[in-house]
Amino acid sequence: MQKEDRPTMNTDKETARLQEARTAQTPWRKWGPYLSERQWGTVREDYSPDGNAWDYFTHDQARSRAYHWGEDGLAGISDDKQLLCFAIALWNGRDPIIKERLFGLTNSESNHGEDVKEYYWYLDSTPTHSYMKYLYKYPQKAFPYADLVRTSKSRTRSEMEYELLDTGIFDGDKYFDVFVEYAKHTPEDILIQIEVANRGPEAATLELLPTLWFRNTWTWWREAAKPVLKQVPGRLGASVIAASRPELGDRFLYFDGDAKLLFTENETNNQRLFGTPNASRYVKDAINNFIITGRQEVVNPEHTGTKVAVHYHLTVEPGKTATVKLRLTDKAPQAMGEPFGYQFDEIVQARRQEADEFYKAITPERVTEDAARVMRQALAGMLWSKQYFGFDLDKWLEEHGVDPLKPNAPSMRNSEWFHMVNEHVISMPDKWEYPWYAAWDLAFHTIALSVVDLDFAKEQLDLMLQEFFLHPTGQIPAYEWNFSDVNPPVHAWATLFLYRTEQAVRGEGDLDFLKRSFAKLMLNFSWWVNRKDRFGKNVFEGGFLGLDNIGVFDRSAALPTGGHLEQADGTAWVSLFCQNMLEIAVELASYDSYFEDMAIKFAGHFLWIARAMNQTGPGGMWDEEDGFYYDVLRFPDGSATRLKVRSMVGLLPLGATSVIEPWQRARVPRVNAVLAERLQRMPELLQSIHPTGAGHLGYGGRGIAALVKPERLRRILARMLDENEFLSPYGIRALSRYHADHPYVVHVNGQEYRVNYLPAESDTGMFGGNSNWRGPIWMPVNVLLLRALMSFYLYYGDTFKVECPTGSGNYMNLFEVSREIANRLARIFLRDNSGRRPVYGGTQKFQTDPNWKDYILFYEYFHGDNGAGLGASHQTGWTGLVAKLIELFGRLDADTFLQVGKAGAFVKQESDRKTVGTPA
Repeated sequence: MQKEDRPTMNTDKETARLQEARTAQTPWRKWGPYLSERQWGTVREDYSPDGNAWDYFTHDQARSRAYHWGEDGLAGISDDKQLLCFAIALWNGRDPIIKERLFGLTNSESNHGEDVKEYYWYLDSTPTHSYMKYLYKYPQKAFPYADLVRTSKSRTRSEMEYELLDTGIFDGDKYFDVFVEYAKHTPEDILIQIEVANRGPEAATLELLPTLWFRNTWTWWREAAKPVLKQVPGRLGASVIAASRPELGDRFLYFDGDAKLLFTENETNNQRLFGTPNASRYVKDAINNFIITGRQEVVNPEHTGTKVAVHYHLTVEPGKTATVKLRLTDKAPQAMGEPFGYQFDEIVQARRQEADEFYKAITPERVTEDAARVMRQALAGMLWSKQYFGFDLDKWLEEHGVDPLKPNAPSMRNSEWFHMVNEHVISMPDKWEYPWYAAWDLAFHTIALSVVDLDFAKEQLDLMLQEFFLHPTGQIPAYEWNFSDVNPPVHAWATLFLYRTEQAVRGEGDLDFLKRSFAKLMLNFSWWVNRKDRFGKNVFEGGFLGLDNIGVFDRSAALPTGGHLEQADGTAWVSLFCQNMLEIAVELASYDSYFEDMAIKFAGHFLWIARAMNQTGPGGMWDEEDGFYYDVLRFPDGSATRLKVRSMVGLLPLGATSVIEPWQRARVPRVNAVLAERLQRMPELLQSIHPTGAGHLGYGGRGIAALVKPERLRRILARMLDENEFLSPYGIRALSRYHADHPYVVHVNGQEYRVNYLPAESDTGMFGGNSNWRGPIWMPVNVLLLRALMSFYLYYGDTFKVECPTGSGNYMNLFEVSREIANRLARIFLRDNSGRRPVYGGTQKFQTDPNWKDYILFYEYFHGDNGAGLGASHQTGWTGLVAKLIELFGRLDADTFLQVGKAGAFVKQESDRKTVGTPA
C-alpha cells in the first residue's frame, strides 16, 4: 500500500507532484538530467586488451565515436532509458572543435589524477525535474586544450593543479554565461529556455546548437529498430523536428526564431578514427565539421537522421543577453497550438515560483539566507547528478570474447559479475570525474536525497540489493573499475534512516521496504562474515574500505611484510552493521515473531565483535597508552603489531553506537530474556562494551549498544576535538595534524613507507592519486561521527560533557559538540565576515566577482586547515550531506531532541513542516 504524506494546510505544487508520482504513478520523473557529463574513458566503453579505459576511448574521439552504453552532453536531459537525448553545443568561432561535452584531464595527464577543466554549476532542480537550471561559462577566446594538458603533465604531485583560470582565458571577462532552464508543463511537455549573457566588454558572436539525438542501440543490438529524426511542417509555416522510436513513441522538438537544421547520424566516423570505411555517409561528428569547416556535404540535405542540431547564429552586445526557446513534447503539430506564446513565459515563471515555494517549505525559518542558498544548491546538485547507467555485463564480456561459465575462461575485469544488468537512473558521485555508481557513496546520497525525494532515495537503496546488482554470494557491487572491491557496509544504516524518515513524513514506515531490504542485507552480512573474517575471530579486513591512501600500506594489496591486517575500521563497520540489523529485526518483530530470532542473532554477533575488537595487549586494536584504536598488522608467524597512524580508522569505532529506546526493549521481551541469560553465563562479554541494561540505563530509561566505553570515549574525544590533531576550523580531519611533525614511518626490506599529514592533495599514486585521506576533511565520515555523538547524547543528556575544543576550558554536552562540528562543516561553504567562502580558497574570481561568488561547488573533500575544495569539483553526492546538516540543525534544539528520541521520532516545529527525529 502506498503511504500518504501527512496532510498540510497548503501543500505546494511540487510536493503534490511527488504525491501524484507515488500514488498515481504519474511519470513526472521520466525526463530528467540523466545524461552523463563524461561517457568516454569509462570501463563500460573500454574494449582494450589491457583494460586501459582512459586511453581506449578519449575525449578527442568522443565527438566522432558512437557510444555503446550511454550518452553524455552539456546541460542535457534524456528519458529514463536514455533513448532520446537533448543537450546544447557551442562554438565561439575560435575553438578547434565545438563544445559538445565538458573537457578534462585523464589520470595520467594531471598531477593529481583525472580532473574536469571547465566551470559549470547545477543551480536549481526540483525532485521531479519540473524545473531545472544549469550554468556553463564559455570563454570567447580559444579554449586552451593543449596548454591544460601540457602544463598539467609537467607538474609534480607536490605542486598545485593548473586550473582553467590560471590560463588567463577569463581575463577581461571575455566569456559567455550560458544558462539553460527546463520547465515541465506536463510530464511529457518540456519547455527549454537558453539565455546567453555576454560578460565581456565587446560584442561577441556565438554559434548555439541545441541538439537532439537518439542513443545508438541499433549498432550493438541487431534486433533493435533504427529510429528516425526528420523535419516536418508545423502550424503557420513553422518547422518542427519529429522523433520516432517504437520503444518511446513520437516526440516533437519545436524551436523558435531563425535557425538552420543540421541532420546527421549518431554513427562512428571510422574513416577519421581508424582509417576504415564508414557504415553511413553521415556520421556523429558531421555537425562539428560543418560548423568548423563550413563543409555543406557532411550534413544530410534530406533533413533526416538520428542526430540533429538547431543552428542559431547569435551576436550578443556587451552586458546583454540573447534568449532562445525550444519545446520537447509528445504533442504533434496539429494538437500543439502556439508553442512559444505568452503561455510559455507564464509556465516557466510558474515553475520557478513553485521551486521557490518547495524549497521554502523544507528550509527551517532560522536558517540564514546564505545557508539556505547553500542548502538549495547542494540539493540541486544531488538532483542533477542522476544519470542513466546502462551496462549488461554478460554482453560486455561476450563482446570481449570471454565466457566466464566455461572452464579455464581467461581472466577479465568484472568477469565474476556476469549476472549484472544495469539499465537504471542512479545517483552518481560526480557525473564527470566519477560517472559510475559507488556502493557506499550511494548510501550517503540517499540521506541527503531524503530531504527532497524520499521515494527516489528508497529506490536507490533497493537497486543495489536487487538480483541484477547484488552478487549471488551476497556482495554489493563496489564500482565499475572493480565491482569486487569492498566498500563499507552502510546500506543497513541508510535503510533504517529512510524508514525512520518515512515514519516522520508519512506517519508510518514502509514495512515491505524494510522486510525486503532485511532479507538481502542478511545475505550481505553473511558475505562479510564468511569472506572478511579470515580466521573466524570476529575481527575484519576489507582492504581500502573507501579510505583510499589512509594507511601506511595499500590495504587492498598484498602486504610487503606478508601476513594480513586486522582493520579497526572494518571491524567497526561490521559492528555498526550488526546494530542496524538488530534494530531492523526488533522493528519487524513487532509484526512477525520470526524476527525475534534474528534480533538475538545480531545482538549476539555484536557482543562477539566487541569482545574481539576491545582486546588489549600487543595483538589488540585498542592502545591503552595512546587512548586510540589502530589497525593491527598480523605477521605470518602469528605475531602482531599496531600500525600507529592516528587517522579516521581509529575514530570510526565511535560510529558503532546505537541508542535502545525503552519501547524497543518492550517489543521483544523474549530477546531481552535470552540475552540476559547469555550475559549471566558469559559476564566477560559485558566488559567489552559500553555499560548498558539494568543498572546502567541512561536518560529516559534508554539503553545503548556501543563499542566504546565511557573512559575510552573521553580519551578518543580529547584527541578528536583537539585543534592540533583532528579538529579543524572546518570539521574533523581524516588524519591527525600530529603527523605533520611526527610522520609515521615503517621500513620493510629496505624500503620506507610513510604517512605524513597532507591537508590538501595526495603525494602518492595510491588508488589513482586523485583522492587523499591523509589530512583533508571528508563529509560522509564526519556525518557518521555526528550520528555517534548524537546517539551518545540521547543516552547521557547533560551528564556527559567534554572540552570543545580540547584545552579551551569550554565544556559542552555531546549535542552541542555535534552542532559545533556541523557548523564548522557548513562554514566551508558560507561567506565569512569578509564575504569570502572558504571552499574557494585564494581564487579571487570565485570570491569577489558578482557573476561567480554565489554559485557554489561541492567538492569531494576539503583542505584540512583552510577548508578549500579539493578533488572532484562536482561531487555533490556525499558532500550534499551538508544540506541535511543545515536542515537538521536549523530546526533541532537539544532539549526537544533529548525528549523525543526515537519515540515516534518526530515532533512538529512551529511554522515548520519538517519534523524532529533521531538519526537512525
